[in-house]
Amino acid sequence: MKVAVAGTFDVLHAGHKALIDRAFEISDNVLIGITSDSMASVGRDNVNPLWIRRRILEEYLSTKEGKWEMFEIEDIYGPRELMDGIGTLVISEETLGNSRLLNEERRSRGVGPLEFSIVPLVTNETGERISSTGIRRGSYGRSGRKGKDIAVGSVNPVKVEAVRCVMENVFGDVTITAVEVDSGVPEQPFGDDTVTGAVNRARGALGKHWMAVGIEAGVFEIHDGLYDVQHCAVMTRDGNVTIGMGSGFRYPDDVAQLVRGGLTVGEAMKRIFGENKGRSEGAVGILSKGLIDSKELTEQSVKAAMIPRMREL
Repeated sequence: MKVAVAGTFDVLHAGHKALIDRAFEISDNVLIGITSDSMASVGRDNVNPLWIRRRILEEYLSTKEGKWEMFEIEDIYGPRELMDGIGTLVISEETLGNSRLLNEERRSRGVGPLEFSIVPLVTNETGERISSTGIRRGSYGRSGRKGKDIAVGSVNPVKVEAVRCVMENVFGDVTITAVEVDSGVPEQPFGDDTVTGAVNRARGALGKHWMAVGIEAGVFEIHDGLYDVQHCAVMTRDGNVTIGMGSGFRYPDDVAQLVRGGLTVGEAMKRIFGENKGRSEGAVGILSKGLIDSKELTEQSVKAAMIPRMREL
């Protein structure tokens, strides 16, 4: 029997995992619907782009036994050719209303109704429903529990989610707060401006938080061309700063020429690869054809910046 579960899965948390876990308890053949960027943005001020949501969801699904398939949905009904073959839909208590609409639509087409497996809402330490909004506010972590209080000197979703994933591996429960700060360096940093920008971002975000992380991607003239090397600064309230960097990669000559001429990397990539490509998984994702994406590259720099601190933890 095929079972389906669907959602936005923005900042994948304990509530999402409870739904997915139930689906695999029922069946070893699970379909997972994930909302498109356009559907996810309705009624939300902030949501991670699809490629990040998909990437993190795939990481969790890789831990499950059984067959699974992920598909994109544009409305509450999902692709009819897939959903018509489903016998059971796993839902949370709060989505029961939409699920009934789904059965009404199926009956109108002569398709048998779905059975619903209802999962109770997962709550945080104060008894409130865990939500991506609460996690984004820094009220609690993915599990619903408070943890190490860490700020990120950026509202860029790639940077925020990269920090969240790394710090969870280091500390377990963490609360992450995104803070919009000025890097104090040009929009396209060159050379040493990259480290300066990372440190400025960490310092600007620190405030009363226990730790702050600043990340800056810059370009460097090294070896045989123009290289991208991402830097991360980790700062704690005791004034301790540690620096790390990710693996560098060389830009193609046509991109490098435009950047040297005054464009940012983003502008150069957009001009050469087009609007949609320029807004996808970052320059490294485009150039490597998905071999590595910007989240993975950012995580490398955060991990490297944490290395000098690991013996003290």
